[in-house]
Amino acid sequence: MAELRTDVSNNERIVCPECGNDTDIVNDVNRGEIICGNCGIVIDQRVIDQGPEWRAFTSDERDKRSRVGSPTSYTIHDKGLSTMIDWHDKDIYGKKLPPKTRAAVYRMRKWQIRTRVHSSIARNLAQAMAELDRLSSQLGIPKGVKETSAVMYRRAIERRLIRGRSIEAMVAASVYAACRIRKVPRTLDELAKFTRVSKKELGRSYRLMIQKLGISIPTANAKDFISRFGADLELSGRIQKKACELIDLATQKGITAGKDPTGLAAAAIYIVGILEGERRTQRKIAEVAHVTEVTIRNRYKELIKKLRISVEV
Repeated sequence: MAELRTDVSNNERIVCPECGNDTDIVNDVNRGEIICGNCGIVIDQRVIDQGPEWRAFTSDERDKRSRVGSPTSYTIHDKGLSTMIDWHDKDIYGKKLPPKTRAAVYRMRKWQIRTRVHSSIARNLAQAMAELDRLSSQLGIPKGVKETSAVMYRRAIERRLIRGRSIEAMVAASVYAACRIRKVPRTLDELAKFTRVSKKELGRSYRLMIQKLGISIPTANAKDFISRFGADLELSGRIQKKACELIDLATQKGITAGKDPTGLAAAAIYIVGILEGERRTQRKIAEVAHVTEVTIRNRYKELIKKLRISVEV
């Protein structure tokens, strides 16, 4: 018997009339019964099934039979609520439309596209969300970070921060802020590499956004970069763990204060790689971490001196 233990919906609290239990209530969707999990009495029966009237046994069959659209998303300029007329020019049976009908559908499709973008804000959002798709794809950021970026950009439009500024710069700034908030760090150099915006302009847009929107950005931690740098350098999990432990030790000693987290992460990986026999060159680490070799050397010397680590180079 497939049972779903839940607090049965409609925001209505179900209490067993026999034993007074209100926590262990079983909703048996197959039998249409609500049962007390404590004493076993059937509290209600013939419960209406709120699911679809059809059955599906594979994901393809489920997608084919479903009559609902995709969920709403902030990464689409109209949140995915509007309809779409596809370009297949076929009817429900898969047959091609006759020329006269095809011309009529073409005109409807053209006006459908025009009505989806009917204001200056909608046009701005359509362009910005396309840029967000491109940038998030190149950076490889997860869907949750992308949604957060879209929400921040929409808030910036509501506050009229976009007017007179580059859409590309503000989208990149929202992506950078979302990555910081969601602990999926990306550097300004990485964002500047995939956009036509300079690092200076990107930093200016980012500071404007967090100041005007009142966003609280957590302090960047060097440990957040270790796993990504380690994966790019093909280092084992043991090396990444040791590098994080080294960062924790440096934090306890007060060495990390005021230092660039990417430089600290790169230096920690370099030191642990030498100690554990998985050495990577400073040049290779610098390319992955987007810092200079001089930065790695300076952080390296500082860490081994203050932590009293003996390293044979």
